[in-house]
Amino acid sequence: MDTLSSLSNDLADAVAAAARAVVTVNARRRIPSTGVHWRPGIVVTAEHTVRMDDEITVGRPDGRSVPATLGGRDPSTDLAVLIVQDADADFPVAALAEPVSLKVGHMVLALGHGPRASCGVVSALGGRWRTGRGGEIDQLIQVDLVLYPGFSGGPLVDTAGRVVGINTSGLSRHLPLAIPASAVTRLGEELVKKGHVSRGYLGVGFHPVPLPAPLVGSLGIVGEVGLVVVNLQPDGPAARAGLLLGDIVAAVEGAPVRDAGDVQALLGPERVGRPIRASIVRAGALVEVTITVGERPRPAR
Repeated sequence: MDTLSSLSNDLADAVAAAARAVVTVNARRRIPSTGVHWRPGIVVTAEHTVRMDDEITVGRPDGRSVPATLGGRDPSTDLAVLIVQDADADFPVAALAEPVSLKVGHMVLALGHGPRASCGVVSALGGRWRTGRGGEIDQLIQVDLVLYPGFSGGPLVDTAGRVVGINTSGLSRHLPLAIPASAVTRLGEELVKKGHVSRGYLGVGFHPVPLPAPLVGSLGIVGEVGLVVVNLQPDGPAARAGLLLGDIVAAVEGAPVRDAGDVQALLGPERVGRPIRASIVRAGALVEVTITVGERPRPAR
């Protein structure tokens, strides 16, 4: 009983410690969501819960309600940042855990504004992954706990009350996930600076096709699969570079490509405005095409 009581007290202490940086985000008509005071004056939350661009308020842990402005949003990673003006010394920022500290089976807590808490374990960890909307996240963190209504945008914390990520129900219909703290920091800085996250864009649709063995041998292609061009955006980067419908992309920057994800992985923010080299099979010959990477258009809201 002493061990159980001690664990219970430790969890309560973790909630109390983390809750000092947890806020209520009023950015939609019905249920408020949760946010975290990440850096002085910067609150992060789940993008899918921010349905207003104006008249946003943030409820501080001390009960005060303060105005906030939308600093930026990235639907592809479900992250948004809010700017709060009166972030004084009585409004602490979140304490972050070390990125390598999390292991499968570790007990964690999801916090909602109030505070409210849900307890569970880390059920799976993985490497870098790409969301269904094309956003790249540093690490997969899957948790076995309940994200109650309004919990999205709140912190996932360890038993010491340190934040390991931001909870969201917006990236998966069935699995509670957390955006790791490293990704929140990286993406949050870009959102504060530019209001959005830049991503490379070629303006082309692909479909994987097998490459005939004689063609592979005669052209010296590395790989047995290519990507046939099935769609081109008018005046997009690929169209301007001379790609044609029916072209087969065998490699990009010398690396074989097996699916569209292989190409997308080469189109990080640092690639925007820079040329990339694509090896194209056209009419039985291997052609080199240089494409200047554009910036992916932001979806209209």
